[in-house]
Amino acid sequence: MTRSAARSVANVVVVTAGVAAAYVIVTTPPLRRLAAVGIRLWLGAALPAYVMSQVKQAWAESARAA
Repeated sequence: MTRSAARSVANVVVVTAGVAAAYVIVTTPPLRRLAAVGIRLWLGAALPAYVMSQVKQAWAESARAA
């Protein structure tokens, strides 16, 4: 098996596992609620951190331009 074929097979396996996991999460109410809480926590932490890093970078760039 060539390297390219092995990579393609691995990609198919990963996508299939992801689709299967998504199906189980969507069809199981307790897992769906857990996923919703996890997404809210992630957005509550990651989004403000990203915005703050962008503001910091913009602040630094504006100081260099002056």
